Amino acid sequence: MKRSTVIIFAAIVAVVLLGITAYNKLVSAEEEVKSQWANVENQYQRRGDLIPNLVATVKGYATHESETLEGVVAARAKATQVTVDAANLTPEKLQQYQTAQGELSSALGKLLMITENYPDLKANQNFLELQAQLEGTENRISVERNRFNELAKEFNTSIRRFPNNMLAGMFGFAQKPYFEAEKGNETAPAVKF
Repeated sequence: MKRSTVIIFAAIVAVVLLGITAYNKLVSAEEEVKSQWANVENQYQRRGDLIPNLVATVKGYATHESETLEGVVAARAKATQVTVDAANLTPEKLQQYQTAQGELSSALGKLLMITENYPDLKANQNFLELQAQLEGTENRISVERNRFNELAKEFNTSIRRFPNNMLAGMFGFAQKPYFEAEKGNETAPAVKF
């Protein structure tokens, strides 16, 4: 073989190997984003599972607060009906999911405010334990959402950089949306006693 043929063949092999390596990195990064999305959903599911116990405990003390309790149950039902497939994660679908979860958070806030009217409930061990679990879950949700945003940022940066952007376009890798603050969260709620 001629020396120039060997050089061209070696260059083609090097480009192919680099392309394979870059493609595999993109696949790994996308799978990390999908896995982290599953972690986010897992924490929302945990919250959804705790709510019936919290509602039942409060219901025992606050029988005439049925409107608030029904609001929590309805918000939970709505939040658990909205699902998003990690493979088809679009900004619109993420916003719809986030809105349903925000409504549930608002309803839970109202439910927890009922404790001010029921001093016996605040001292009830079951309620205190459920409240602590719910607070812990809210913290876990925040951590998982932040981690999701970090991985989405890494993935989005990776598919926009050269030469990965060419591979991303050829193989259909698309940017992942981020969790963003709900509208109205920029203003702190007013607390009145």
